[in-house]
Amino acid sequence: MFWRSVVGKLAITILLLVSFVLFILTILLLEFFETFHVNEAENEMMQTATKVSQIIEQYDDQKLALQNAELVKDPVSRIAIIYGDGTFQISDSTDEDLNELSTEWLQNDEELMDVFTNGHNVKKETTLPNSTVEAMIVGTPVNQDGAVFIYQSLDIVNQTKAETTKIILLAAGIAIILTTIFAFFLSTRITSPLIKMREAALDLTRGEFNTKVPILTHDEIGELAIAFNRMGRQLKFHINALRQEKEQISSIVSSMADGVITLNRNGDMLVTNPPAEQFIKHLYYEKDMEQNEDNLSAPAPLNEILRSVINDEKEVIREMNTQGRTWVMIMTPLYDQTYVRGAVAVIRDMTEERKLDKMRKDFIANVSHELRTPISMLQGYSEAIVDDVAESKEEKNELAQIIHEESFRMGRLVNELLDLARMEAGHTRLNKEHVDADSFVERIIKKFKGLAEENHVQLMSEKQLTVSNILIDTDRMEQVFTNLIDNAIRHTKENGYVKVVVKSTETNFHISIEDNGSGIPEEDIPFVFERFYKADKSRTRGDKKKGTGLGLAIAKNIVEAHDGTINVKSKVDEGTTFDIKIPL
Repeated sequence: MFWRSVVGKLAITILLLVSFVLFILTILLLEFFETFHVNEAENEMMQTATKVSQIIEQYDDQKLALQNAELVKDPVSRIAIIYGDGTFQISDSTDEDLNELSTEWLQNDEELMDVFTNGHNVKKETTLPNSTVEAMIVGTPVNQDGAVFIYQSLDIVNQTKAETTKIILLAAGIAIILTTIFAFFLSTRITSPLIKMREAALDLTRGEFNTKVPILTHDEIGELAIAFNRMGRQLKFHINALRQEKEQISSIVSSMADGVITLNRNGDMLVTNPPAEQFIKHLYYEKDMEQNEDNLSAPAPLNEILRSVINDEKEVIREMNTQGRTWVMIMTPLYDQTYVRGAVAVIRDMTEERKLDKMRKDFIANVSHELRTPISMLQGYSEAIVDDVAESKEEKNELAQIIHEESFRMGRLVNELLDLARMEAGHTRLNKEHVDADSFVERIIKKFKGLAEENHVQLMSEKQLTVSNILIDTDRMEQVFTNLIDNAIRHTKENGYVKVVVKSTETNFHISIEDNGSGIPEEDIPFVFERFYKADKSRTRGDKKKGTGLGLAIAKNIVEAHDGTINVKSKVDEGTTFDIKIPL
């Protein structure tokens, strides 16, 4: 709006200021010129009266003196002469409205008679007798008893004043018009750089830091434009520095092995890195909650820790277990001066450390346990043969058969350990070949139909094969399928189900083996792919054939040899799901 702009305000201010000054000056000039014209007319008439009185004193002939006096006066005025002997003379005038004065009228006016009584010059504005004409009269004494009066109409003075007033008002009007033009020109010239600076400032708010203000003058506004451009360059420099620092910090946080979460007071997650996102997914799965990408609120366990940090304003260290993984969290308050504005949590996955400790403690015990039974049986049965405890040939053959089976079992254990060691050392060679995924999976499913029916378990399959021809090591992958499906069937109760889902795309071969069996305890989930891992009593095998605890470790190495990944999700008494993804 015009009235709210700097141009309007500055122009109106200049215009009002000049108008006020011109108004005062016009009034003063009008008063001055009004008094000036009156005084000038009176002075001029008084000079004329003085000249006339000198003429009268020089001439004894009254008629001649009047004729000479008429030559001196203004044609529009009249001269009235009163001699000491009472003679009264009056001159003519071109102003027809100017009446003649009478001796009686003059003698009745005390101010005018001061000429006779005190011999002083007199000046007066009055109305002429028998008329409405305003006139100006001046009088001066002549000799001792006479006087000369000169008078003229005030219309002449008023006309002069009117002309002067017109000139003054015209000059004032021209001055106001010029002031208005000058005010707009000046305000526009002053505010034009300011408008450009405002537009540049708006560009800066939009992030256009290359915007420059043109330097039109070298005064204070020009210096302001120079300072504005310098500010823009400094802002660009600092913003770029902040952006680089932010990108650097973001890269550092993203590449950290530890999880980092930044939260505000409301519990909204502002910054997370991949390890932290993995931790949050585990929490959501643990709490049977669906994670919404638009939902930035932290899970309930994090909120509880956050409330503790905000209330106590102290660092909090907690250890949390989710899906069998152990996480250690250090949450520290973030301050805005003295106000706690949020917190930053650093989360470290301590599962591997715990796993290594457990492996170090359990490895010898596991190996000893696996070898103790067959060695004891070999030792016992061999002693029985040596000591002739078995008398008949059939008994000796039976003991020899047991010794053979146990030695075969030990050999199988050693071979699996050697295979696993070679795989972990990277010495495994894959014999990849193109196979039809549909027939490959169908053959494996048929292989386990009998075992499933024997255990009263429903074995189902679901195939979504966009690409049927895949490149894998069939023997090794069949070993993975065999181990996982066999485990699933044997650890599923009667009337349960085992579901094998196979999917293939242009880039991946995905396998999911799901059961609703006894599940894996949460604390054992991180260790299912370790050597000698065996489930608890609820997952022991139902037949006499005992496993070595190396099957899942071998399966994991085979999948990783195919550059794939294998993961497990499980809940006790609800079931277990193994997910395998192999890139094609």
